[in-house]
Amino acid sequence: MTGWTTLVDAETLASHLHGAGLRVFDCRFALNDTAAGEQAWQAGHLPGARYAHLDRDLSGPHAPGAGRHPWPSAAAFGDWLGRNGVTPETQVVAYDAGDGAFAARLWWLLRVAGHARVAVLDGGFARWSSLGLPVDTDATDVVATQYPVRFDAARLLDADAVAARLAAGGVLVDARAGERFRGEVEPIDRVAGHVPGAINRPYPANLDDGRFKPAARLAEEFGAMLGDRPATDVIAMCGSGVTACHHLLAMAHAGMPGASLFTGSWSGWIEDPQRAIATGAH
Repeated sequence: MTGWTTLVDAETLASHLHGAGLRVFDCRFALNDTAAGEQAWQAGHLPGARYAHLDRDLSGPHAPGAGRHPWPSAAAFGDWLGRNGVTPETQVVAYDAGDGAFAARLWWLLRVAGHARVAVLDGGFARWSSLGLPVDTDATDVVATQYPVRFDAARLLDADAVAARLAAGGVLVDARAGERFRGEVEPIDRVAGHVPGAINRPYPANLDDGRFKPAARLAEEFGAMLGDRPATDVIAMCGSGVTACHHLLAMAHAGMPGASLFTGSWSGWIEDPQRAIATGAH
């Protein structure tokens, strides 16, 4: 039916919404009110969309160094996919309120599990609603399946692996806001600053008026950041391994796949008080 692997626009999704083999997930979430996303889904969502809760469904239990949104186990994520009727052949579309920051987490979970047919709705629920496209309040029943998940562990890095990759010339890109990266403010984590050697590209730099920039423009911007280094040298991080996935999605959309995720990100890095912390722009 479809073969969307990075982004899909609202008009295209609307024309395929009732096709076989499609599963849509609402990933709306608010860090300061963890019930708000699900309540928004209950109030109105894309027809057929099921809810994916960041803490409950797209994260796992805490482990040392895992940060605020620990990476889930392959078994737990596979069980969740199966309960939601997803098979390795399913075309999955994820969306959130607008910018894709939470939807990209589900996109990356599936991509690093080897599931190619997954895309983020460009512009999210905001653009869908602005176009007057249909919204539903029903909870859709699905037939449970089995989905044996195996993550590509080489692209899911802990703090020690990140330090080793940096020492070998890797590029660590921090998706947090500049003031958090520089250590000027820290509204969420107990320590401000950044991993020494990281560079800052706040994830909204991937967007233009609420939607992803064209692939060619993203390729130009990431290319300028990388110079002659390949995309496989990139490690994306943020506060907890969520908005970092926005960079992984943007790079894949730009035709620059192969980057990795620092799963624990800043909140995992600072769990060890012996780890070095940098402040300022560099």
